[in-house]
Amino acid sequence: MRLFSSVLAMLGALVVVLTACGSSGGSARIEDGKTVLRYQGWTGEVEFHELAEELGYFKNVKLEWVGNTTSGPQDIQSVATGDIDFGSAFNGAVVKLNAAGAPITSVLSSYGADEDEYTGYYVLENSPIRSARDLIGKKVGMNTLGAHHEFLTREWLAKEGLTNDEIKTVTLTVVPPVNTEQALRDGQIDVAALNEIYRESALQRGGIRPLFTDKSLFGAFSYGTYVVRDDFLAENRDAVADFVQGTARAIRWTQVTPREEVVAKFGEIINKRHRNEDTKAIEYWRSSGVPVAGGVIADRELQTWIDWLVRNGELKEGQLKAEDLYTNELNPYANGTYPDGSGPDGKALAHK
Repeated sequence: MRLFSSVLAMLGALVVVLTACGSSGGSARIEDGKTVLRYQGWTGEVEFHELAEELGYFKNVKLEWVGNTTSGPQDIQSVATGDIDFGSAFNGAVVKLNAAGAPITSVLSSYGADEDEYTGYYVLENSPIRSARDLIGKKVGMNTLGAHHEFLTREWLAKEGLTNDEIKTVTLTVVPPVNTEQALRDGQIDVAALNEIYRESALQRGGIRPLFTDKSLFGAFSYGTYVVRDDFLAENRDAVADFVQGTARAIRWTQVTPREEVVAKFGEIINKRHRNEDTKAIEYWRSSGVPVAGGVIADRELQTWIDWLVRNGELKEGQLKAEDLYTNELNPYANGTYPDGSGPDGKALAHK
């Protein structure tokens, strides 16, 4: 597991060097009586906080897009260095950044797997690969290392009985998402991690089958969280609370609103923001992927990856506890504002 050790060491160096000279510290800019929250986006996608602003769910904050991110780990590193005010990443990456000394706290779940949204690890239909043991000496293509796809691949291999030495023979290869399906079909990789538009379009073309999915591994599960810096939370608690409640309501809106209406709203948002992007990806949107009303965080969603890192020698036993890495205090679906688990529209959670 040398890769994780080196990643953790680099994160530690990054945090030590850059948190001292972060661009904003705990201060926030105020415009027109509202706290400005800086963030990074994703091309062709609408994030829950962007939806919240469009739906008018924020009272005391306004968003400022500063550019697009390249990955979840990069996004939350930018939070740690003070370049943005909030970000989102896979919880394993959140745990690693905490372990490296980053002063961050998770405040809301940001993505996950449910009946309709998940990441699948696909092989060609005629591939001889049928089990984890068949992956020994093979290549798995994914969008980035040190995040969701890598953790899930290694966890599946371990659960299927492979030893650490056997797992090390499986080559994890970074492939841009737009090229991953073709790399699989051309034989450049043996397994392709696919989700959202890349999964749906590949399945439409046929000729592939899932080896496993994150849904089959953990069931309905939230895999990522929004994080903020601790000093920013301390100095701007009301603003962060407004961000959390509004974003939680937006998550809830996607959970109870017909898919066609959600996709139409996403299209409106993309067209209005003029970022030179198209709406093709959102046509493949299936669900929020967040299986809990309003994105309430559960202990196991962070503890799972703490335990994983302990087993693999990346953390010491007891070094981190999930309960110390997140708070649900600001989420109206956890703090009693919406005690029945329904949103402000009164509808019950229903996956489509």
